[in-house]
Amino acid sequence: MTESIAPPTSSRAEARNTRDLAKVAVSGWLGTAMEFMDFQLYSLAAAIVFNKIFFPDVSPVIGLIAAMATYGVGYVARLFGAVYFGRMGDRIGRKKVLYITIALMGASTTLIGVLPTYAMVGIWAPILLVALRLIQGFGAGAEIAGATVMLAEFASARRRGIISSLVCLGTNSGTLGASALWAILVSSLSQEDLLSWGWRIPFLASFVIMLFAVWIRRSIKESPVFEQRADVVDGVALTKDKIKNAAKAPELAGTSTIEAALHQKKGKSFLIALGLRFGQAGNSGLVQTFLVGYLATVLMTDKSVGTNAIMYGSLLGFLTIPLVGLLGDRFGRRPLYLVLSALTALYAIPMMLMITSGNAALITIAMVIGLNLGVLSLFAMESVTMAEFFGARTRFTQLALAKEIGGILATAIGPLLAATLTAVTGHWWPLAAMVIGYSLITLVSAAVGPEVRGRDMVRLEDAV
Repeated sequence: MTESIAPPTSSRAEARNTRDLAKVAVSGWLGTAMEFMDFQLYSLAAAIVFNKIFFPDVSPVIGLIAAMATYGVGYVARLFGAVYFGRMGDRIGRKKVLYITIALMGASTTLIGVLPTYAMVGIWAPILLVALRLIQGFGAGAEIAGATVMLAEFASARRRGIISSLVCLGTNSGTLGASALWAILVSSLSQEDLLSWGWRIPFLASFVIMLFAVWIRRSIKESPVFEQRADVVDGVALTKDKIKNAAKAPELAGTSTIEAALHQKKGKSFLIALGLRFGQAGNSGLVQTFLVGYLATVLMTDKSVGTNAIMYGSLLGFLTIPLVGLLGDRFGRRPLYLVLSALTALYAIPMMLMITSGNAALITIAMVIGLNLGVLSLFAMESVTMAEFFGARTRFTQLALAKEIGGILATAIGPLLAATLTAVTGHWWPLAAMVIGYSLITLVSAAVGPEVRGRDMVRLEDAV
């Protein structure tokens, strides 16, 4: 029996209104806020206390490397989560996947807050830490991709950039919340109290956000683009075999469009998107993770300087992110990428000179600018550009994979590589070189990629 395939028309999707868009926006904001709060809580803990709590029997430098390695393990799990949940999201819809991922992330993060330390159970402490980090990463692997896809598919073409940037505002909220919590703990608790019980508070507090996010996600509607897809019947995407069988009946509408998408040669859009991801992901790992530990462990700066700088940078990001989204809608995605990545590369050496100056004010200014220019601005562009690059049939999977592969190669391996290079060389120049390298990869990718502003999101084929 042959299944019919209808062409994409607005009548196939349930009507959406501003209230539905607002719910999706809040859902995406909460989910990505929680994801980045979870990961920022962990990254700051890895930089500040985990080397003493879970790896106490090694030198401070080796302990920092070990803590950063456990931070990177989560990104490996994210890749598996991207494949598993990405395919599920393209097959049965975006909404169901986002409900599962938020629960996984929240549960694993909360449990980190009740882990025994090395002093209590020995080697089992870091083993349990890594296990929870893997579960956390598995859920997070499709969280931000799903939120990005939902917002981009709900938004009008004219305002897609600024609306999609709300995902980045969520990440910024999570970073701010985690940084603020750690800044309060570091400044108000003694070193003894911080190491004995204070470090648990941020992880346990994330449970409240999880409950609220799960509640919100129960009431959101499915993406209108998913429901309008020509290859979706009764809420489930048809397999290739079913599509081929349907194509044998010439009276069926829409099959030529689907066949064209199926036979499109894949890879070019994915590689360009991966390159665009490198600048933001790599710079994020260095600025938001490694430099905080580098300041406290290597430069022996007060621990509050790094956490405060990230907090101030995140506050400024609430202006930077929507502004960049608005500019992307006005001037296009490609010009913004070219300008932002070039400026970040030029800023790398001045930033490191200020950071290594020993002056707390200069360090703060350097990190605030670096966070907003090289991380948050690029993230605001990434939130919409990567969604527009991919066709509707595989958008969730390809976007999640591009984000997570880029995350493994840049954000996860980056801090570990940075810790190793600075330990070997005893100098800051490898950090500047890494920022320049990441930014140039993004610059070249933007230069060879197409302009995708305003692209029809229901189309099944990729942009290139």
